[in-house]
Amino acid sequence: MEIANLEAIPLSHELPDGRSMGSVRGKTGTRFAALIRAETKDGLVGWGEAFAPPQTVATLVDELLADAIVGTSAYEVESLAERSYTGDLVGYHFGGSAFVQSAISGIDMALWDLKGKASGEPIHRLLGSSGTHSVVPYASTGYVTEWEQDIREPLEQAAEEGFDAAKIKIGRGVEDDVHRVAAARDILGDDADLMVDFNGNLRPKQAIRAAKELAEFDLTWIEEPVPPENLSGYKRVQKSIDVPLAAGEAHYGRFEFKRLIDERAVDIVQPNLGRVGGLSEARLVADMAKAENVAIYPHVWNSAVGVAAALQFAISISDYPHAGNVREPLLFEFDRSENPLRHGLIETPFDPTGGELEIPQKPGLGIEIDENAVERYRID
Repeated sequence: MEIANLEAIPLSHELPDGRSMGSVRGKTGTRFAALIRAETKDGLVGWGEAFAPPQTVATLVDELLADAIVGTSAYEVESLAERSYTGDLVGYHFGGSAFVQSAISGIDMALWDLKGKASGEPIHRLLGSSGTHSVVPYASTGYVTEWEQDIREPLEQAAEEGFDAAKIKIGRGVEDDVHRVAAARDILGDDADLMVDFNGNLRPKQAIRAAKELAEFDLTWIEEPVPPENLSGYKRVQKSIDVPLAAGEAHYGRFEFKRLIDERAVDIVQPNLGRVGGLSEARLVADMAKAENVAIYPHVWNSAVGVAAALQFAISISDYPHAGNVREPLLFEFDRSENPLRHGLIETPFDPTGGELEIPQKPGLGIEIDENAVERYRID
């Protein structure tokens, strides 16, 4: 299954004026995606997505990666990350950088899509899934917005759509945090899973104080209370609070995740499939996490391609050490902000409403790309 062509396709969608949204770390008026299209000599096409600025990814693929990948077999996919670390891809001094690893993530994803299509199996079967056919989607919502949206509005919408779990953005100060979390808990009910995301905006003492103030709301986890590079800060917070601590969306590659896991800095790791090194590295991270009894839930803020990859990966994750009647819901992040790249690029959009999200069962990623839509959002 020789690769004959490899292309990065930068996509972008501009939000309406005045509708920028995001977190305490900043807002954006643009949704983007960096798709990877890999085609074999036999005309089979695989798709992937890199979680990085799309035109940067396109340049990396065109100038540094395409020539090294074309002519190889899609079955060599699991060697890509190691080839980048050793310098065989892009050179020893640059292979471990975040942008390169993001580009390799998209390529890895596309080659796994090819492997699945060639075998006639969805990727989760190739990864060794347990046979689960659905996950519990949680609404990733309650963003910090340019128009100062009332926190109750997106939570009420999520509740109306049947979501039994949600994650909201906080981190603008304890009083505001309590207000937002109290509103979310009131709307979702006492039994719903409720998570909060600080996006790394606090120092350890501030994070510990915030966690104690929010303890009454029975949070499922607290996400990125301190900056991703502050490993000692994570360890300090983790030892000082009772609620599980999560991080990983801003980390990439086996070595960064190994530090998070080995140092017991977090209780939950959250690799993004478009940044961690693709499905191959995500599987390795999952094995490391399992060995140290750390939970793993993928971070998902991608286009439809990245969502599909995360779904395939999510149901391959072991539920160790649970057995018998000890079970946790397989929570899966589903962004509820405006993004046509999430639902407009595939023939059958994902439907997370009603508290259940089905896993695509067709070969590969299990989705059919609308290439006309891809061209519609393509950056010239």
